[in-house]
Amino acid sequence: MKTSEPTLGNRQGIAMAVTLLVVLVVGALITGAAVVGSNHMLVTRYYERSSILENAASSGLELARAMVNADNSLYPANGFDTLENGVQVTGPDGSAVPGVRRWTYVGPSGVTSGQYGVFGSIVTVVRDDGGGRVIRRQQINQESFAKYAYFTDVEPSNIRFGGGDAIWGPVHSNSPIRIWSSGATFHGTVRTGQDVQDADYGTFNQGYEEYVSPIAMPSTADLNNLRVQAQAGNTHFINDDTQGHGETTMRIEFVAIDMNLDGDVTDVDEGFIKVYRNTVDPEHVTAEESNWGGAGTDIQYSNSCGAPASDGTFYTMNEWRLGLDPDAGGWGSAAASPNRRCLLGGDDRLNFPADTFQVTDAYGGAWLPWGATPDTALVSRVGATYAQFLHPINRPMNPNFKGVIMVDGKVAISGVVRGRITVAATNDIILADDYVYATDPGDPNRACTDILGIFSGDDVVVADNAVNTSVPTSGDSWWDTPRSFDETPSEFFHGIVLALDVFTVENYDEGPTWTEPCDVTSWGRSCLRLTGGIIQRTRGAVGTGSGTGYLKRYSYDQCGAEAPPPYFPTTGYFVKNQYYQVNPVNFDIDTYWSLITPP
Repeated sequence: MKTSEPTLGNRQGIAMAVTLLVVLVVGALITGAAVVGSNHMLVTRYYERSSILENAASSGLELARAMVNADNSLYPANGFDTLENGVQVTGPDGSAVPGVRRWTYVGPSGVTSGQYGVFGSIVTVVRDDGGGRVIRRQQINQESFAKYAYFTDVEPSNIRFGGGDAIWGPVHSNSPIRIWSSGATFHGTVRTGQDVQDADYGTFNQGYEEYVSPIAMPSTADLNNLRVQAQAGNTHFINDDTQGHGETTMRIEFVAIDMNLDGDVTDVDEGFIKVYRNTVDPEHVTAEESNWGGAGTDIQYSNSCGAPASDGTFYTMNEWRLGLDPDAGGWGSAAASPNRRCLLGGDDRLNFPADTFQVTDAYGGAWLPWGATPDTALVSRVGATYAQFLHPINRPMNPNFKGVIMVDGKVAISGVVRGRITVAATNDIILADDYVYATDPGDPNRACTDILGIFSGDDVVVADNAVNTSVPTSGDSWWDTPRSFDETPSEFFHGIVLALDVFTVENYDEGPTWTEPCDVTSWGRSCLRLTGGIIQRTRGAVGTGSGTGYLKRYSYDQCGAEAPPPYFPTTGYFVKNQYYQVNPVNFDIDTYWSLITPP
């Protein structure tokens, strides 16, 4: 059977159809490619434009921070100020970015009282002519002076680091930093407004910076701002300032009481102070060595020093000397007692009977009442009388307490600190005896619940008294067997010290040179063990190379930087904190600022 071939005309029709189909497919591919390319260009342009707006917002935040750091007056006390109002944005080369403008605002936000530091925000709004808008917020906060392990405005030319000094934590001075050939090691950052002299003698584990911008010391205005905070918590006191260097008629004793009998004093309601004042016998307040009776530098006439007798009563040296003690064998017997002690004025052990609280004592002094109704739990714990003279420095028992204790005049401090406290005084603050935290600052599990800032309008002075200094037990001279009448040879101070003049030791160049051990070294007054930081206008002396005064044993407390004392002065320098992207839909700066600032 013969099969017929398809006609030529049919073949031409199929070819035409195939050709049209191919043309349509190719056209679709070309059209698709064009659409894809167009979309890609649109996406690219969008991201380019978005990047321009993002970069403009970021640069606006950093520019604003630089502006307020250069001029703190640009930072308002409340609300917000407008730093930029629709300004033309420029690129890295200084040329205008077409159609892009920026608005920038700055002011305090968050908790604005200053109790926890100075916190604020910078908000930047960037817009373009096409309707694009980017809004960014940068939280900022001022650095606290409490972050420094060591800070001075003036370094005297005759004082240097050396002798193997080891300094932990940030160091800053507006003056040259000088180092003796005996060497010093700096474990933290070191910055100076001038230069480091003889740097080859130093070891700088984090390097050092020279000729940085100076940081101004706080002022008396900063100090006076604390008065209203102290008044709110009923912890403002008035005292005279007429006594000599290292002397005062008032002292504050920190007291920690185990309210719930759980074996510790770390709960939130367990911090208190007592306030003692004696204008009749000021030497008794800080256990100064009495000059009465011509005793000179010995303590036989002191009403602050003595030892317990066989009847359990503590007799002063003066009483022992006069034969008032049943074991009286002359005042030297008290000096020789292994339980000998010198105590600050008002100490319960000086009372009759011993270890009992007395509102007024036999030496002209008295404890000051709190002036408010004591908490019933405190009355139940310590009794109605004693409770009246315990000033709560905790919020559960003193809801208006702001963390500030202030004295107009001079004051001495000592005791066990429970809580977050700043002590301020318009004149000297005297370190009469140890003051330590209820929680050990060396505890790795510590949560910065205890911290103390000391802010003096003049000097912070370690007292040269019968507690801190070895005193002779016979005769009037230092070479007549000086002995320590304190619980420990070293002085222990926990906290950040800020003095608008100097931090120093009273009579640092006088007294014994070898009588108390500092680690393995015999020295005049043993070790000065300070954990925290020292900020002072002019560097003061604490001892001499001949052995008088103290050997320094300073440690840094990171809590000073992480959780500074309440209302402690700040450097005025803003650093960056949290960063936020803000939804631009229906954004209004007045409404937004009210949302980020608490009422």
